[in-house]
Amino acid sequence: MTTTGSTAFNLEFTEIAEEAFERAGRELRSGYDLRTARRSMNLMTIEWANRGINMWTIEQGTIDLTPGLSTYALPVDTIDLLDHVIRTGANVSSTQADLTITRISVSTYASIPNKITQARPIQIWIQRLAGDTAPTPYDLASTISSTATTITLTGTNNLASAGYIKLGAENIYYGYIDSATNTLNNCFRGQGYTTAAAHTVGDAVYVANLPAATVWPTPDNSQQYQLVYWRLRRIQDAGKGIETPDMNFRFLPCVVAGLAYYVAMKIPEGTDRLQMLKQAYDEQFDIAAGEDREKAAVRFVPRMYRMA
Repeated sequence: MTTTGSTAFNLEFTEIAEEAFERAGRELRSGYDLRTARRSMNLMTIEWANRGINMWTIEQGTIDLTPGLSTYALPVDTIDLLDHVIRTGANVSSTQADLTITRISVSTYASIPNKITQARPIQIWIQRLAGDTAPTPYDLASTISSTATTITLTGTNNLASAGYIKLGAENIYYGYIDSATNTLNNCFRGQGYTTAAAHTVGDAVYVANLPAATVWPTPDNSQQYQLVYWRLRRIQDAGKGIETPDMNFRFLPCVVAGLAYYVAMKIPEGTDRLQMLKQAYDEQFDIAAGEDREKAAVRFVPRMYRMA
């Protein structure tokens, strides 16, 4: 028996949309059909992120911690962090050590009396912001160099007491505001994988609601610390039609079944098929999600207490 010898089968988005429309009871005929299918697929992949962990969207990253800086921007498409450690000796392989850092809630972080205590970080609070950038009514009031740590704006009303601004392509973290002079102080430049640069008077100022990690204690300068994390990122957009979907091939039956169900909800021909398509979608998702998991031994150890 002769086989193809190939295992490279995949589907472009246009082919996925065609298959979905056929299952829903209509042929893909117009540009609007393709556009509405693209919109439905983007909504569906967001739904997948809400359902749980998609293994192919897990990525490892590192951030070199800066003495005196507690908050660090994460990649803008970050949904959440799954695990994290503090690495010491990152540049010296013979002495490298990964140390546990415990995740805490905003309530626990808020209850810490002295947030500027400096030592090796042992706790981390994850700020799951959307990554959007919003304009402000303010501009840069004076030219700054790439190393400036104070930034004067034309106003600071309604800005957060500490947080991120965006100037050009640069993300900047500021520690506090002097409202009398409209000055952002304790600025850390080139944050969130951007590069520090000079900016001129009149440059527009934006608020950057970046996903971020705040560590406690604030890193000291006794040694170099590195935050090593494994993050869950967003699934990439459906694209313009010629791209293949950003997912493991095992999810192709699921994406077709799901898109067929989404499309059927919007076209008259799909009304009578909704229940069948929904059932097929749920079955395919359960099959794919059941396969898309870590297969490792798990050991549970009970914690025993002795009453005095």
